[in-house]
Amino acid sequence: MSPARGLPPQAYETIPGDQYPPYVSAEQSLPEFTFQAVLAGCLIGILFGAANAYLGLKVGLTVSASIPAAVMSVALFRALRLRASILENNLVQTIASAGESLAAGVIFTLPALLLLGFQPGVLKIFVISLLGGCLGVLFMVPLRRYLIAREHGKLPYPEGTACAEVLVAGDEGGSRARTVFWGLGLGAVFEFLTSGLQLWPATPSWKIPRFPGAEISGEASPALLGVGFVLGPRIAAIMFAGGALAWLVIIPLITLFGSASGQPIYPAQVPIPEMTIREIWHNYIRYLGAGAVACGGLITLIKAVPTIVGSFRHGLRGLRSAAGPAALRTDRDLPLWLILGGSLGILILIRLLPARILPANLLTAFLIVLFAFFFVTVSSRIVGLIGSSSNPISGMTIATLLATTLIFAALGWTDTEHQAVALSIGAVVCIAAAIAGDTSQDLKTGFLLGATPRSQQVGELLGVLTSAAFIGLVVLRLDRGLGIGSEALPAPQATLMALVVKGVLTHQLPWGLVLIGILIAACVEILGIASLPFAVGLYLPLSMSSPIFVGGAVRWWLERRTAAAEIKEKRERGVLYASGLIAGAAFIGMAIGLVHSFDSLRPWARALALGSEWAGPWNLLLAVGVFALLVYSLHRVANRRWEET
Repeated sequence: MSPARGLPPQAYETIPGDQYPPYVSAEQSLPEFTFQAVLAGCLIGILFGAANAYLGLKVGLTVSASIPAAVMSVALFRALRLRASILENNLVQTIASAGESLAAGVIFTLPALLLLGFQPGVLKIFVISLLGGCLGVLFMVPLRRYLIAREHGKLPYPEGTACAEVLVAGDEGGSRARTVFWGLGLGAVFEFLTSGLQLWPATPSWKIPRFPGAEISGEASPALLGVGFVLGPRIAAIMFAGGALAWLVIIPLITLFGSASGQPIYPAQVPIPEMTIREIWHNYIRYLGAGAVACGGLITLIKAVPTIVGSFRHGLRGLRSAAGPAALRTDRDLPLWLILGGSLGILILIRLLPARILPANLLTAFLIVLFAFFFVTVSSRIVGLIGSSSNPISGMTIATLLATTLIFAALGWTDTEHQAVALSIGAVVCIAAAIAGDTSQDLKTGFLLGATPRSQQVGELLGVLTSAAFIGLVVLRLDRGLGIGSEALPAPQATLMALVVKGVLTHQLPWGLVLIGILIAACVEILGIASLPFAVGLYLPLSMSSPIFVGGAVRWWLERRTAAAEIKEKRERGVLYASGLIAGAAFIGMAIGLVHSFDSLRPWARALALGSEWAGPWNLLLAVGVFALLVYSLHRVANRRWEET
């Protein structure tokens, strides 16, 4: 097998952007914005967007779709015997990754409306998603020449650079694609057997003898196992530590000290001795977790203040140079008049939309544009330094909601309708920041490859449009089928946003519990541990953080026993396989939720659940054994060479 040519060495050097020789020179004219590329990008974007919506509602995290989408694009065109240039494959991943980012922004915020008792329709979710996505793309476009080109080498854009490497490795595309598709297939089959046929318990658990209130559990989920591998051992271990503190320390303490109480203790409505472990978590721990997550998000944002200030200053400087002429194909952006006109049009549209879609006046429209512009600028540069996975979108959204609700409280706007308005503002800003981070990563990939920026920017807008058209239906159907806020879909980020808005405007939350959670996160941060993943683990059931910990442990074991020269290759192979597990399992889980959302299909779904009527020790052993085989497959695939995959 011949070695891949790879990106030019200057891709990793700090040189002026105009001196970088892209993989495809500006003088070359390869097919790029073609019908087959647009269609494939939209379809893969809808798939990854829907799967990430389910994953985000389940665990509060999403995974980047850029690299898996790029690999699937190469495989799809080869399977259909269609010729596709590297620029077409790049356009496919550009459109597809927009769907994943939009899904993240949506599920972090808009399900909060459902949790507060509102009923947002498909049209409302579509409009808010489209507005936020378009603002994210349009506000980021003028920053491209500065952040992507002039800051080349200074801003590494890790995911964008890695995606470019994958696309360049054309001679390895088939092997990489098989790795992703093996993960897709196995993840889908495992999830169907677990959640569809229910051949073994989805969440095995064990109550520790002579330790009242303590329970060890783990969801036998390929998606969560894959998430743990992608996050890495440190973050996975920190999340598990948060879960262990909640389920093995705090809940047993509540059980111990509340066992003598015959009266309900606020906010619960029944005495503690009459509660199950899950009910104790629901009534007490989730408020601790909400406070911890809010504190962790804000700490992450505060730690990034120097970067934020520098990003905003550099972004404004970049705006002044955005209107210059572009003679080369690789330097052509959407025209500035279109950016300004589109942004002004969105501002007017926000003001004129019916109240049932987006209740806005001049103040709320101004707040949306102000916060969106600020956090788009911040997000676009932060991902260049630390990557999309570490982008503090939650902290930006919490800051937006806090500022908005404090303004509303000062004006006396504290009724339920203004809770919906505040959440709508936060949703638009959150989606805009998420899309801007994705757009900047994609434009970095295009810069390294020699793509046409204008084509990618139009592709981003198409990805936003197509994903926005489907994401509302997916979210509402999942709510009808599985119940957002239930044990199946706890929606941790959206729950937090609802608590923030309701807490500021109504003063009806158990602030003592929230404050304890804040102090726990602060103490963890003082110890030098990242508080946000710890807080997410504190909030989530232990059954979710434990398989994530197992995935991280697999990666730790792999890297510990691998020579330094081979770690990068094995890590990449494992991440591709894990991404397949995540996408396959999430897609089947979403499909099962959609089936349950239709009354006429529910009897069929129950009839398929062959194992739901029998349970016992053998069933539990089967669940553990099959999950162990899944863990082994992840380790085995990551250890193989590309030629063997």
